[in-house]
Amino acid sequence: MPAFSSKGWLRREASQASWTAADGSLVSVSLPPRAPDAPLTPMYRERLGPGLDAALERLVADLPASEFRDSTLEWIRRHYRAEATVAGAFGGALAELLAPAGIVCLDSAHPAVKRAAAPLILRALEEAAALDADLDRRSEELGAGARTSGVALGDGAALVMLEGAQGRDRLVASEGGFVTRRARERFSLDELRHIAATEPTRLSPNVLLRPVVESALLPTVAYVAGPGELRYLVLTPPVYERLGVARQRPIPRWSGVLVEPKVDRGVENVGVTLEDLLEPDGALEARLVRSQLPGEAVKALERMRAALEAGYEALARSAEEIDPTLARPIQGARHQALAGTQEVEKKLVQHLKRRQETELGQIARARGSVLPGNKPQERVLTVAPFLARYGPALISDLGAQIEAWYEDALEGAPQPA
Repeated sequence: MPAFSSKGWLRREASQASWTAADGSLVSVSLPPRAPDAPLTPMYRERLGPGLDAALERLVADLPASEFRDSTLEWIRRHYRAEATVAGAFGGALAELLAPAGIVCLDSAHPAVKRAAAPLILRALEEAAALDADLDRRSEELGAGARTSGVALGDGAALVMLEGAQGRDRLVASEGGFVTRRARERFSLDELRHIAATEPTRLSPNVLLRPVVESALLPTVAYVAGPGELRYLVLTPPVYERLGVARQRPIPRWSGVLVEPKVDRGVENVGVTLEDLLEPDGALEARLVRSQLPGEAVKALERMRAALEAGYEALARSAEEIDPTLARPIQGARHQALAGTQEVEKKLVQHLKRRQETELGQIARARGSVLPGNKPQERVLTVAPFLARYGPALISDLGAQIEAWYEDALEGAPQPA
């Protein structure tokens, strides 16, 4: 969660950072976009560039004076420099942040890691046809589960990416060899063996092969995955089996919400809970405003609607006896009459909203903090402003919460199939 994500230029979060300003609004800064026709350069090669300076200046301007402000900015500047790569800056900042917790960060693009992974990646290419058939069978077994995984299978696509003329590109089986999906560069298996031996940094696993490579290289007992990863990990058992690699136990990634004291106080003042704030946008506000309608008005609207329903039902029965063609106009009149009561209720609610602007504003600011842009905090907000306000203790407090959650969630949980 440092200042910028490192997931890939084509995804918005790769070039963007966001935080909540003092007034509760969501602030976002972005690095200059990559040209549409530029190669898909891997993040470990992509430089942050001069556009970083303006982004950092905006963050500096938005951070209020606090005990940990300067140390947080020093941490960011140690790693986020124009000449640094996206992956290098992210990895370095994360490694420093988590080191006190005894967490080690591995650079998967390091030449030593690439060399160690190359034999297994090469085996995945040699077994490409068999793996494709294995995954096809697995997909049939899973049915709907495979369709919701978000991973496209078939068409001879290998589980290996090659850095070529158009950047990181998927290899697809073709005429006894492979061709890159976008650039259409052709490679024989012998040529790919040569690349694996001399330029292993050009090869990388796709999402289905990556956890297998990690298990082969590291003594891991569990694979901590987000919701999207858990959906596609169900496809991977035949890949582990075909390549002779022990499968780690997939477990869900912890997910939480940071509720700051000012937000806590704000929602307490208007009598709502965190669960209320996490409802779909507008639902809480509508419910609160309607709860303030005078009881006499609510009862009057209910009586009017019931009377209209009963009256038009009687009219419809009589009209059917006189002339069946009258049924449709009467139904239209019924809808119009009921719409009139809805319009009256709407006007009452609008006036109540004006009277409750302060409370509704507090709710909006609180929701913007816990659900920025109607998305989970972890998908939107950088950790930097939180660290500037609460310091290193925030990490240890989070660690304690995460550990307690895992102890409870994993107790007695079944092993994966």
